Amino acid sequence: MVFNSIDFLVFFPIVTVIFFVIPKKARTLWLLTASYYFYMSWNPGYAVLIALSTIITYASGLLIEIFTKDRAKKLVMIASLAGNLAILGIFKYADFALQTLSSVTSRLGLGTVDKRLDLLLPVGISFYTFQALSYTLDVYRGAVKAEKSIIKYALFVSFFPQLVAGPIERSGNLLGQVQKIQEANLWNFERVRDGLLLMFWGLFQKLVIADRASILVNQVYGNCRQYGFLELAVASILFAFQIYCDFGGYTDIARGAAQVMGFSLMHNFRQPYFAVSIKDFWRRWHISLTSWFTDYLYIPLGGSRKGIVRQYVNIMIVFGISGLWHGASWHFVAWGLFHAGYQIVGNLREQIFQKTGKTASDGVQLSFSRRLGKQIVTFVMVDFAWIFFAADSLRQVYYILRQMMTTFQTVGIYEMGLDRGNWFMLLFGICILTIVDLVHERKESVFLFIDRQTVWFRWSLYLGLIWCIILFGIYGVGYDSSQFIYFQF
Repeated sequence: MVFNSIDFLVFFPIVTVIFFVIPKKARTLWLLTASYYFYMSWNPGYAVLIALSTIITYASGLLIEIFTKDRAKKLVMIASLAGNLAILGIFKYADFALQTLSSVTSRLGLGTVDKRLDLLLPVGISFYTFQALSYTLDVYRGAVKAEKSIIKYALFVSFFPQLVAGPIERSGNLLGQVQKIQEANLWNFERVRDGLLLMFWGLFQKLVIADRASILVNQVYGNCRQYGFLELAVASILFAFQIYCDFGGYTDIARGAAQVMGFSLMHNFRQPYFAVSIKDFWRRWHISLTSWFTDYLYIPLGGSRKGIVRQYVNIMIVFGISGLWHGASWHFVAWGLFHAGYQIVGNLREQIFQKTGKTASDGVQLSFSRRLGKQIVTFVMVDFAWIFFAADSLRQVYYILRQMMTTFQTVGIYEMGLDRGNWFMLLFGICILTIVDLVHERKESVFLFIDRQTVWFRWSLYLGLIWCIILFGIYGVGYDSSQFIYFQF
């Protein structure tokens, strides 16, 4: 069940209305039931894995608090990590490991490894695994107390709005809200209205921009040998907007759905294409994952505390693993390592500027022209790396880059999968997105601006947004709802 489907259009109002009217003591169990139904709508067998991850981390939290010796606590924490990562590894990385081993043995003349597990990758397994692991680590560090109620903890792991594509919530935020669910005053018209508006804005990003851009990107990248530099460059730029609106749209729908029910999820994006450096980009893009890797991997590895060489090694490790987290393929690892290289070069540049008495800091006040220049350079760097992310393999990356460097004839703007009307709607959508992000970049809220307007203006805007989604959304053949990109991770 995806957010842009008829099934969810029926499911969400029913769940929410019942959640509002049932006795307070039944709220947690009702949301847990709804969350498991939501997840099992893809495949009932998925419930076994998320339940197993939940039980392992729940029991680990209790044992860590029960044991008094640090050694015992550490063994429990390691066992929890090993158990969850083993599940993730088997279902997501086993075949990738076997394929890589087969490639190595083949090159060494030792034959090939033909065995494959061919397991179906459970939707969102990387997201809920990391969320559950963060709880174990937080209890081990003493940041939170172990949750005694298995029902409340299970809801924290499986809360349906953010279950399959984040944001990856921390126990200090979401679990704390679940613990107070019986005390919450659920009905608030303004909160519900703003939550629904956020959901519609997410659907606009997904259906009007992302799914429309994907038609062109799939056409050009899927037939990359037929296109030249201009078409592939346009497709690469549009993929940047596709993945932003697809993933950002999902996050906004998730945050909006949670807000309607009285929950507050963390922001996962903060105008990433207004970043003035790669480091700044990662403060704005997929914030929940970036902060997860920072807190639970980069800092434990030593961060920047053990010398410059160790810091750069840590950066390479974190971004390499981040790439692998996104997908079991070497082109994802290459994408991550590209960003690691960007970060290291950026750090070296800052050091050179500091030694010469200048500054390259992102925090300084920049002139408009200098900020714009840095934003353009950063976008180009990010967009180049997106080629590795969007491609199906390193081989396809090679063909795309070769075509961009050797072929310069054009086939025409309407030979890339979109007709005139769809081009207009795509550019219109991107313009609206840019305006909204620009307002937020100036520390202003579009929602507060709308709220200050007359009731006629507000409702005209609401209805206009819904009208655009219904009339100009891309719904696929037979109105089949399209998956969100990050569901595969």
